[in-house]
Amino acid sequence: MKNVVVLVGSLSATSVNRKLARTLEKLAAGRLVFDFVDLGALPHYDNDLWANPPAAVLDLKARVEAADGVLIATPEYNRSFPGVLKNAMDWASRPYAQSSWMHLPAAVIGATPGATGTAAGQGHLRSILPVYGLLVMGQPEVYFNMKPGLITDELEITDDTTAGFLNGWVDTFVAFIDRHGKPAKIEAVAAE
Repeated sequence: MKNVVVLVGSLSATSVNRKLARTLEKLAAGRLVFDFVDLGALPHYDNDLWANPPAAVLDLKARVEAADGVLIATPEYNRSFPGVLKNAMDWASRPYAQSSWMHLPAAVIGATPGATGTAAGQGHLRSILPVYGLLVMGQPEVYFNMKPGLITDELEITDDTTAGFLNGWVDTFVAFIDRHGKPAKIEAVAAE
């Protein structure tokens, strides 16, 4: 199974983006293992802290480096993405020339109770991800309108069309990671 580090851009315990990411985790069971990072544990980026890096920063970099792919679930704040995501992206991209993001396949999703489905925020985020060295999956896009009852507290999808779409998205993400991710390690078999 492939390991996917997950960044949820909302720190709220009732985040609809966390709920959507957890739903995708459930749909991907047996193919992908999701590793959710606590973005609230990261200090604000400060280059001076590299003299004695905070444990949360070292943990983030290690988890990103161990990942086969990245999933970013972003809310939309004022037509952009939240600062906690930019902060995490910056921490894992440093120190200079030691970016943990390089060449990792990534996907961006977003959920909101509003009609726009985080389209503007995702567009802004997608425009900078290649700068970090991430390979961004372009299609299908998930601008998710989280209507009450569409996904239950048990992460069951109550609409067949939505379930079909999200299952298809997971299939595409798995294939994207397989195609663009780290090469599989080949273990030598001892000749007998």
